[in-house]
Amino acid sequence: MDTSASVLGMILPILIIVFYFLIAVLGIYCLILFIKLAHRGIKALDIYIAEKNRRNL
Repeated sequence: MDTSASVLGMILPILIIVFYFLIAVLGIYCLILFIKLAHRGIKALDIYIAEKNRRNL
């Protein structure tokens, strides 16, 4: 009984660290995707504004 508790005590912190690392990587990946999406949105908005200004002139 004592050996299984010590094995769990050794493995559990490693699993928690791996889990937190995966969450951090996923967060960074989502941030990069959001920045790319915002950049495309800004480009689309610039094209839209330029098109509306050309029509008004």
